[in-house]
Amino acid sequence: MAKRDYYEILGVSRKASADEIKKAHRKLVRKYHPDVNKNDAKATEKFKEVQEAYDVLSDPTKRQNYDQFGHAGVDAGGDPYEAFRRAQGAGEPGAGGHRQWRASPNTTVEDFDFGGAGGFADIFEQMFGGQARGAGPGAGFRTGRQRVQPQRGQDVEHGVTLTFEQAARGTTLPLQIDREGRRETIDVKIPAGVTDGSRIRIKGRGQHVPGGESGDLYIVTRVLPHSHFRRDGMDVLVDVPVSVWEAMLGAKVDVPTLDGHVTVTIPPGTSSGAKLRIKGRGIERSGVKGDQYVIVKVLVPKDLDEEDRATIAKLAAKHRINARAGMP
Repeated sequence: MAKRDYYEILGVSRKASADEIKKAHRKLVRKYHPDVNKNDAKATEKFKEVQEAYDVLSDPTKRQNYDQFGHAGVDAGGDPYEAFRRAQGAGEPGAGGHRQWRASPNTTVEDFDFGGAGGFADIFEQMFGGQARGAGPGAGFRTGRQRVQPQRGQDVEHGVTLTFEQAARGTTLPLQIDREGRRETIDVKIPAGVTDGSRIRIKGRGQHVPGGESGDLYIVTRVLPHSHFRRDGMDVLVDVPVSVWEAMLGAKVDVPTLDGHVTVTIPPGTSSGAKLRIKGRGIERSGVKGDQYVIVKVLVPKDLDEEDRATIAKLAAKHRINARAGMP
């Protein structure tokens, strides 16, 4: 004999609130309780029906299963998969003449009859509390001819620390990475000209997914500051101290570059802060190099005696310089 609808048993609508269900239950319990209806088999059966209906409709999860799948939803022990199977008439082999719901190895999603547009999405909402894949636009799991797209592994970031020279000229570094529980060493080529925070992509060296596409590995660079060099775009700057005599009379001085020392001529009368260019000794990128600029820093003596001061005073009087001309 088919079971009666639980809402009908309690005499409430399907939209009844929890309080309405509770009040209806109390009223019917008083009416059909065995203590009130002694030796009344029908009243006892109704009392059992009321208790069974209340047990389901007072529990949010059981009620949701019942609303979705009817009695099959609560007779399946709360298992959404089993509830779905029973709601579709998929019993055990030969049980009650029900058909079996079984997938063959070549079965695709559309081969199943889900009994309406909402069936497949609803059961996933039941299980995971959200929208089913394939239930909304752009989802990766659909009930048409389109099959499930292969997963892609996550991208992985790994930081490396470079010297100023390595960043400027490029280098190859051995890098240890963990993949699938194994540590492996790969040679990573750092191109010339990277800056602090540059990201270098190595395709397919990220997280591996069996049967899917591996993610990518991104090398994030950190460039250490140099004790002498600084960077200005593609150019390299270096401060070079010279004595006041070298600045006044001119001189040849050795200057460090990224590719070794070179000799630079300091013209006579060079002022502190002057920039002298060394072509092609700057940062390299895509086969093109910037320049290096020597910033002259003139050093003056501090321990002058009276004779020195007198000599310099004569020079100052002879070669007057308006050092702050043009200043407001």
